[in-house]
Amino acid sequence: MEQTKALNALEPYLALTKSAAAPRAAADLVTQATSNPNTYVFAELLQAPQIQALRQTPEYASYLTLLEIFSYGTFDAYTLAASSHAALPKLNAAQALKLRQLSLLTLARDPCNLSYAALQQHLGLADPRAVEDLVISAIYAGLVEGQLDPRRQAVHVSGVSPLRDLAPNSIPSALTALSAFSDRCGATLSDLEAQVAAVKAAAEKRSAEARAWEQTQAKLVEDQRKAESATGGGAPAHGRNQSRLIDAAVARLRGGQLRTGKRGSGSLDAGQDSDEAMDLDDELEPDDGDLGAGAPGGSGGGGQGKKLRASRRKL
Repeated sequence: MEQTKALNALEPYLALTKSAAAPRAAADLVTQATSNPNTYVFAELLQAPQIQALRQTPEYASYLTLLEIFSYGTFDAYTLAASSHAALPKLNAAQALKLRQLSLLTLARDPCNLSYAALQQHLGLADPRAVEDLVISAIYAGLVEGQLDPRRQAVHVSGVSPLRDLAPNSIPSALTALSAFSDRCGATLSDLEAQVAAVKAAAEKRSAEARAWEQTQAKLVEDQRKAESATGGGAPAHGRNQSRLIDAAVARLRGGQLRTGKRGSGSLDAGQDSDEAMDLDDELEPDDGDLGAGAPGGSGGGGQGKKLRASRRKL
C-alpha cells in the first residue's frame, strides 16, 4: 500500500521530465521530488533521459548524485559525498528528514544498528531525543513498524515497508541470499518428512505386533480347548464341564478386570467367588443319566460321582 502511494506521488514528476529539457529545470525537478513528503522511490525518475543528462553538465551533475543517494543510499553516504564534493547541494529540512527516514529503512536490516548510539551516529542526530522523534515520524509515515525502548536505549523494528530502490549490481547478492534461504527451507522440509515417516513406521510396527499377539493368543486358546477335548474322550460329561471352566477362565483373563486391588473389594469378591463356586458345583454335579451311562448297575456311576466330588473339593 505504501509503495503504491509513493509511486502515485512520483507520477507528476515523471510527467514533468518530458518538458525539462534544460539542465536547470531537471535539477529543480530533482529538488522538488526529493522534498515531497510522499515520495520515497525514485528509480523511474532516476532512469529518465533528462535526469541522466545531468551527468554531462559539471554544474548540475551533483543533483544526479543527490538523487542516487535518495534512491538507494544513506545519510552516511551523503555526508561522505558532501565532504568530498564541495558542489553537492545542501539539504533543506524536508530533504534531511526524508533521507534520514530512508536511511532508517536500510539500517533496520541489521539489529546491531538499532541502538540509540548507532542511530545517532549514522543519521547525524544530536541526541537520543532526536532519534526517538525520527523513529516516531517514520512509524506514523508507515515506513516501519516497531517500538522504542528507552530503558535499553534501542529501537525494536518488527516490519519495514518496501520503499527502497535496489542499488546497481545488487541483484546477484540478493539471488544468493534467496538461494541460501531456499536451501535451508528444503533441508527443514526433508527433516520434517523423515520424522513423519519414522512416526508412521513406528505406529505400523506397534499395530502389527498387537495383531500378532492377538492371533497368538487366540491360537493358544484354541489349542488348549482341543487338547482338553482330546483328553476327556472317555467321559464326555466331564470333558464338557472342563470346556466350560476353560471358557470362563479365558473370559476373565481377557477382561483383565481383577478387583483385588480396589478398596473394599474383599467382601464383594468373596461373595462373587462363593456364587461362582456354587455355579461350578451345579455344573460339576453329574446327571443321573450320565452316571448310569458310565457303568451298568450304577457301580460305575458311584465311582464317577466320587471323582467329580473330589474335583469339586479341589476347586
